[in-house]
Amino acid sequence: MIDAGSLEYAHARLCAHFGDRPDELAWRRIETLRDFRAMLDGVRASRLGAWIADIGPESDVHAIEIAVRAHWRGRVAAIASWMPVAWRPAIEWCGVMVDLPVLQHLARGGSPPPWLRTDPLADALRNDRPTRAGSGTAALLAAGKADPDHLGKLWYDEWRRRLPARGGPPVQLAELARLLAAHAAAFGDPLQHDGWAQRRTLHARLTQQFRRAALDPAAAFIFLALCALDGERLRGELVRRAAFPRLQLVS
Repeated sequence: MIDAGSLEYAHARLCAHFGDRPDELAWRRIETLRDFRAMLDGVRASRLGAWIADIGPESDVHAIEIAVRAHWRGRVAAIASWMPVAWRPAIEWCGVMVDLPVLQHLARGGSPPPWLRTDPLADALRNDRPTRAGSGTAALLAAGKADPDHLGKLWYDEWRRRLPARGGPPVQLAELARLLAAHAAAFGDPLQHDGWAQRRTLHARLTQQFRRAALDPAAAFIFLALCALDGERLRGELVRRAAFPRLQLVS
């Protein structure tokens, strides 16, 4: 029996979930459904069903956001639980990624949006009591107020600090960081007109990296990056139909 909390156990679980992700044909079936209720039924019948467990036909945009964010946090927590203890702090910190846009908004002096009252982030900001410098969501927000435009860099620095002290990230983890940084730079190019082409390229490269990362701790982070792409894509389809029910979708 493979022990939970080992790289062997984590890799077995990650590979099983990797194989359970939807292929492009499944995505096309979902994306061609025009009606919001019909789309929910289609998603529930697919391998993406867990993402919408708390979303119903009457859910508005805010309810969709909260549900998708909650699923992301739950998925991060599950993957962290599969991994060796030394890797859990860095993986758990990935759960905060979904909060970066609203944290940046708050760091710039913006008013808390009404939906934040029912989101777990509000509790995290109220109850977070860092025990060491640079840790926790509240500490990230406090540091970000001095330079809101670099909140992502502050998150990344804390992520690096949480990695096991082994002389720097493993080779494949460093490669992943470079890939995601390059994607972010290309995606932010004002001349970029086809964001989905950029996402498809990133997806293909992440898939290649995952298949090379057998028994490498980087596999957990690569898989999370793939999950983030799935969540972003699904969120876009859900929000578009909920917010604009009469909008004609492009086939």
